[in-house]
Amino acid sequence: MIVDAHVHVAHLARLKVPWETWIGPAGNAERWASLYDDDGAPVPERISRYFADEGADRVLLFCEYSPKATGWQTIEDMLPIVGHDPERFRIVANVNPHVHHPVARELDRQLDHGAVALKIHPVHAGIATNDRELYPAYARCVERGIPVIVHTGPSFFPGATSRHGDPVLVDDVLRDFPDLTVVLAHGGRGWSYDAAASLALTRDNVWLDIAGLPPKRLPTYYASSGLDRVATKSIFGTDSPAASPARNVAAIRDLGLSEELTDAVLGGNAQRVFPGL
Repeated sequence: MIVDAHVHVAHLARLKVPWETWIGPAGNAERWASLYDDDGAPVPERISRYFADEGADRVLLFCEYSPKATGWQTIEDMLPIVGHDPERFRIVANVNPHVHHPVARELDRQLDHGAVALKIHPVHAGIATNDRELYPAYARCVERGIPVIVHTGPSFFPGATSRHGDPVLVDDVLRDFPDLTVVLAHGGRGWSYDAAASLALTRDNVWLDIAGLPPKRLPTYYASSGLDRVATKSIFGTDSPAASPARNVAAIRDLGLSEELTDAVLGGNAQRVFPGL
């Protein structure tokens, strides 16, 4: 099973940044533009066909409420896609204390819509991962057996606060919530690969999401820890629309990992971490 565990399908009318900035230099702008209707809404049948053609058996769709940075990817926008193809798609919730209060109530609402994880985007939300305003959400995730995905590394979107992307801040959360499963999105991208890898390799409940990282660069990014060791705790994702699932799957297969490790990265590890895949 191939699991793309990190995908953003935004309603274009709710994006704060230009389309070209959103999709990035590696995204297929023409192909993705064809997946939307004239009002900027994603067309569920087209989204489903795209990921089927790309070979993704399961796809995690990320909500995001980040008015300071990228705008809105609401859970309501995700529901028609999941409704059309409930076998392939799952939703990842998002809470932002600057928007939602109390955060646990909003998290419950999104989980009741079927979300299988919570994404915290400290860089776009403008709040540190270890801020106490987020603690009620972490407590609820422990209660409901839901993993938390935390953005790590910088973001270059206007309005982002990159210092909040330091994975070291997650250490406080792990101390206070020892039963919480945490996935470090983008694997410490930018300046903190070693810190992210260290957290994942020394704690059973911490994983790395390698979305947004060119697979061929992974041996360099994680040279200090060793790619084989890092692969045991890594979860595949594309950060789509920024990259092609099929192309990145092929690149992962070309890394020279064992078949067992390759299968773990491409889907097995995600199945261990996310409920209901």
